[in-house]
Amino acid sequence: MSFDPMAAAVDWLDAYRAGDIETILKMYADEAVVRCGCGGMKTISGKQGLRAYWIDRLRNHPASSLDNLQPSAEGTVISYVAQGGVVSAILTFDASGKIASLTCGPSN
Repeated sequence: MSFDPMAAAVDWLDAYRAGDIETILKMYADEAVVRCGCGGMKTISGKQGLRAYWIDRLRNHPASSLDNLQPSAEGTVISYVAQGGVVSAILTFDASGKIASLTCGPSN
């Protein structure tokens, strides 16, 4: 069975929408990096950094519905509705199917 980055992105959004921080964190590779342009550019890495980032996202910026889903050369581009508007996220994956990087920000 092969890895499907589009399905993984939908699973990620489903966990985000459900507020399931443990499932979200399990989806990230140990060396994962998040670059978030929502409310100013931030770069987050490490298990504790990711946990703090996701606690804040779930509390203050919950996601609701899928807006768009597209493959990209790097992985998957997923747009979703969150508090404050539509957010676009690029997810890249490592060889084991874990999220290697997330780059997100307001959709233009």
